Amino acid sequence: MATLLVKNIGCLQTPVGSYSHKGKQQAENLKLQNAAILIEDGIIKEITSDGILPSEAEDAETVIDAEGNLVTPGLVEGHTHMVFGGYRQNEIPLKLKGAGYLDILRAGGGILDTVRKTRAASFEELYQKTEGFLDEMMGLGVTTCEGKSGYGLDFDTEVKMLEVLKKLNADHPMDIVATFMGAHAIPEEYKGRADEFINMLCEELLPYVKEHGLAEFADVFTEDSVFNYEQSKKYLECAKACGFDLKIHADEIEAIGGSVLAGEMGAVSCEHLIAINEEGLTSMAKAGTTAMCLPATSFYLGADFAPARKMIEMGIPVAMASDFNPGSCPSLNLQFVMNLGCLKYKLLPEEILTAVTINPACAINRGHLVGTLEQGKQGDLVIWNAPNMEMLCYRFGSNLALQVIKKGNLV
Repeated sequence: MATLLVKNIGCLQTPVGSYSHKGKQQAENLKLQNAAILIEDGIIKEITSDGILPSEAEDAETVIDAEGNLVTPGLVEGHTHMVFGGYRQNEIPLKLKGAGYLDILRAGGGILDTVRKTRAASFEELYQKTEGFLDEMMGLGVTTCEGKSGYGLDFDTEVKMLEVLKKLNADHPMDIVATFMGAHAIPEEYKGRADEFINMLCEELLPYVKEHGLAEFADVFTEDSVFNYEQSKKYLECAKACGFDLKIHADEIEAIGGSVLAGEMGAVSCEHLIAINEEGLTSMAKAGTTAMCLPATSFYLGADFAPARKMIEMGIPVAMASDFNPGSCPSLNLQFVMNLGCLKYKLLPEEILTAVTINPACAINRGHLVGTLEQGKQGDLVIWNAPNMEMLCYRFGSNLALQVIKKGNLV
């Protein structure tokens, strides 16, 4: 029986409560001073405070002294596109000359450029590249993450991407939740035939991915020049019939009904939401759909920021994620996302911690396992080079994660 004791925690801060799908709408954090945590076989057994050690502390095989620093749950990264071939640094001059995201896509670049490179990459190349990203994320305090396909847009490459995620989930300390996003863009061979592409996904890929246990969620990019409301609805209805939980990329550039559809379909989360309107907000609030906000993408694109404060006021659970991808957010630094949440969304430190722990955990169906520090949950936590959450929101550009613990093991 492996036991780990983390003692001398200056401040232990965590959201509270276990949830299945719906996250927490408002700041609700527990703060314990001079705390300690005992983890047994990867599960939190006891949490104490006020200088009192857990009852079995003296029997712990490993002891870590937090030296008076802040401890929080391990961060949960709820939205990434981390399996891809190549990079897209060549787009920088185009963007500096004023080309927008959709301009580059319509010209055959953007996602389609990454699709060509991902199709050409071997399984081993994608595995090694993604493994490096996971190492980097974990070093920044992330202990559970989501990963999407969507840079294959054909049967073989989409399956290859999901199999990379499945093997890494087995091999790497990180817990990975896979999302099938075959409806990420219209591939060049289906140009002008988006309906036919959706039919192919519904008839071939969705059933195969579900049958082989390659993904838990299905996602679609509902946006101008990509998939419209009707095409997205057909895809999601098919995904739901196959047994997938649903996510939607919506209202990133234009509000064409994606966030409304998210509520109508009972999507677990809706992503981006920069251009969301009142109808979309109302639909999501009614359904309890989590808003997966991606401030680093707004930062990188020079775009507006999602109305996170209004979402919270309307009772919509707000999560934040990096959207790590080679085009619109080539950063996987969730600590920077936390800084942006404070500076651009005007979220309080308690709301920020909720938005990068329990809410994204709920949005990937892991709220019962991770996202809070509670007895019976996984022993996933971070010891920070900071006395409190205010410092994490204040400092930016430096990695403040001192030690990362995953299932009771120092990683």
